[in-house]
Amino acid sequence: MNRISSAPRDPGLPASRRDLDDQTLPAGVRGSADGRDNPRLFVFALQFGLATLLGTWPLAAHAQLELLPDQEPPGVFGGDARTITLTWHNRGQKPFGQELSTSLYQTSSATAVPLGTAPWKNLEILPGQTVIESATLDFPAVKAETRFVVKWFENTNQVLGTTEVLVYPTDLLKELRPLAGAKPLGVFDPHNQLKPLLKAASVEFSDLEGTGVENYPGKLVIAGPFQSETQMRHSLGTQFQALAKKGAAVVWIQPPPKRKERCDEGPEPSFYAVPEGKGAVVVVQARQVANLSENPQSQFNLIRLARLALHPEAPRLPDLTP
Repeated sequence: MNRISSAPRDPGLPASRRDLDDQTLPAGVRGSADGRDNPRLFVFALQFGLATLLGTWPLAAHAQLELLPDQEPPGVFGGDARTITLTWHNRGQKPFGQELSTSLYQTSSATAVPLGTAPWKNLEILPGQTVIESATLDFPAVKAETRFVVKWFENTNQVLGTTEVLVYPTDLLKELRPLAGAKPLGVFDPHNQLKPLLKAASVEFSDLEGTGVENYPGKLVIAGPFQSETQMRHSLGTQFQALAKKGAAVVWIQPPPKRKERCDEGPEPSFYAVPEGKGAVVVVQARQVANLSENPQSQFNLIRLARLALHPEAPRLPDLTP
């Protein structure tokens, strides 16, 4: 487990302009230690620090090990022991084996605040090999989406790459409260995956396993996640249909498809809305809300699906207007 400890200085960044040896500077930027007789020295120091943070300094560019970029920054919740996935590639002709460490920064459009450094692991990769690794990091609690940068470096302080991470507050599901209206949110959650998250977000709900689906008086129901069809009694669909006809909105999360079904059946939409009377039932594939407790995107998806159930929209073509 990689735990970020408080440290005021990142070994990959100079603490001040005085850390720069005149002998290492390009011609034309050498000067006194405080840079007063050569303003370009100060500019060079800033460029050096920024390039080191972003992993673009020439030393990093010639590294044997390459951290392949993510298509999108991973998203995690604030708190301890959050896991991200990394893809490393050894593009050299020799095996790579080094102790790697991390530096964590909280960033904005103009600043990058160092939060600490920590050892990660001894990484060993054969020539030409690509490996997928996971790293467990501690992030501070946040009140809104916040961008962090993790810098990966060898024990020589040579930067190997950086990873951007989006960190979210742990109470995203509080947005379900106003959607449910005056009555508690209706929940049919046989595996107790959603109810603890709703309690943590202070969302009042009614457990329909105990009170019965047909007796629910509110306007929004979330059913699932389910692990298999055997957990859904045959009358459940009829009961959801009856609720929708009375004006309720239902988000019905389906169990993961069986392996045989994946091979035999054609593609199916990730979700679709079925209007029923005054309400609607939104049928959702399990992958859209997978790993609810650890995946911010799944929680965002659930909130959007609840809004869709309350206010169904006809399918539309993509808007290509610039």
